[in-house]
Amino acid sequence: MKTTILPIAATALALCVSAAWAEPYVDYTPQKGVWHTTILKVDPNHIDDYVTGLQKTWVPGEEQAKRHGLIDAYQIMIKMNSSDGQGNVLLTEHVVNMGMLEPDQTRDQAMEKEAYAAMPKTAQQAQTHEFDKYRTFIGDDYWQVVTPVK
Repeated sequence: MKTTILPIAATALALCVSAAWAEPYVDYTPQKGVWHTTILKVDPNHIDDYVTGLQKTWVPGEEQAKRHGLIDAYQIMIKMNSSDGQGNVLLTEHVVNMGMLEPDQTRDQAMEKEAYAAMPKTAQQAQTHEFDKYRTFIGDDYWQVVTPVK
């Protein structure tokens, strides 16, 4: 029994000693900002309708967020092989600084006022109600880009 356990313990110890742990700013550099991603499952028969609707609702909001300095990029992606049953629409936006996610009453109320001027609240609610007939939210995540140190 001792002869079996001893080699296993020695191998485990060697693996622990030889394992190199990655360190931020030594092995990789975290980049500023985060990518906010929203994954949706949209009925394949309504993807065109959904993207067209996003042009009226989501895109103006993203442009507004850019004007206010909250984000610096956004995009809509459609999954090419959507038959796997997973999400098939990906909405992304690059938040320039995590601090920008903190509430700011003046900014937030100004943005809300601008949004309702562009599309009244009742119209936004009607569009969202229409979307809910053929879309399901799958995920809502924040991703940070890290760059390997060369």
